[in-house]
Amino acid sequence: MKRRAVVTGLGVVTPLGRKVDLFWERIVRGDSGVGPITLFDVAGYRVQFGGQVPWEPETEDIANPKELKRLDRFTQFAIAAAKDAVADSGIDFSREEPFRCGVVIGSGIGGLWEFEIQEERLLHKGIDKVSPFTIPKLMVNSASGHVSALYGAKGPNFAVATACASAANSIGSALRAIQYGDADVMITGASEAALTPIGLAGFQNMRALSFRSDAPQQASRPFDVDRDGFVLSEGAGVLVLEEFEHARARGARIYAELKGYGASGDAGHITQPDEDGRGGAHAMAMALADAGLAPEAVHYINAHGTSTPLGDVAETKAVKRVFGDHAKRLAISSTKSHLGHTLGASGGIEAVVCALTIARNVITPTINLDTPDPECDLDYVPKVAREARVDVAMSNSFGFGGHNGSLVLARV
Repeated sequence: MKRRAVVTGLGVVTPLGRKVDLFWERIVRGDSGVGPITLFDVAGYRVQFGGQVPWEPETEDIANPKELKRLDRFTQFAIAAAKDAVADSGIDFSREEPFRCGVVIGSGIGGLWEFEIQEERLLHKGIDKVSPFTIPKLMVNSASGHVSALYGAKGPNFAVATACASAANSIGSALRAIQYGDADVMITGASEAALTPIGLAGFQNMRALSFRSDAPQQASRPFDVDRDGFVLSEGAGVLVLEEFEHARARGARIYAELKGYGASGDAGHITQPDEDGRGGAHAMAMALADAGLAPEAVHYINAHGTSTPLGDVAETKAVKRVFGDHAKRLAISSTKSHLGHTLGASGGIEAVVCALTIARNVITPTINLDTPDPECDLDYVPKVAREARVDVAMSNSFGFGGHNGSLVLARV
């Protein structure tokens, strides 16, 4: 019999702020975190805006100055979010069995900043000027490794890199570790810091991004007829998962139960979704089956909702494929309308939103939805947050490479 896993801690680093309560307040209010990019010189770029995290690592309580030099920006985000999630959970790892505690923190790309910095040094200063910390800083599993060392978590420890599904697949893997007895506590989620010169140029030149430079805060507009691509962003979302009896025994506050996880592959185009949504639909159906719930039990879906012409239609079709007539009764919203697309981190941030939606009885809105696409004809909670009791929520994440992941969270 599978064991139960519950969410006891939450942490985020986002363009709308680091702390969970501030982040929640701002997305409920309908704020946008999109603005001009100041991290590097964007002269010559067609796209000059994104979802940039306000971040001064020297002032953040994540590491001493010597250690900071050994951490890429994405790992800094992950440590900050993990520390907030652990503090929020109230767990004391010094009192836990180390081999019963694990970490799964993924990233779609990893240390892209470090790669670019060291390549510049190699080309212009020579071989001997490349940092000996280059590989440990840029590797995708850097975040998971540093967080496990921080808390002495010696159980399952790995990273998942499945593009924009990285967080969902990480959280699902952590769920499996608890369900099948490999761990009692898991720190899990994902982090991304790909808002870099190469990152921006690459996504711009493949025409994946919105070119709405005249109105950056309105550029991320999922399900709107005038959407023209996603907004590149950065951030992290981390959760503490615990086996239910373990959490109850220590009197932990429980936000929600993570009841189900499903994954699938489109097995098609490397960047475009299955236009009929069959892969995403299968992940959703598998998550419901894992949770032991009928489609009619779901009240809310936090959509992948990237604001791309193909993706939003494909996801709408996928929802209809799984939920049938119930699709019209679902509330659906996209956190990316507020933040832009944090790539691999998005599913972690959105799982946090789902947990808070259940705990606080508020559904966050999809902002910038002025004129719904006729092919996107469901209830996307346009512009204004909605008070509602949500007992079951689903979070969808679909990534380049055809990777699909869905999570189901429920009230305890």
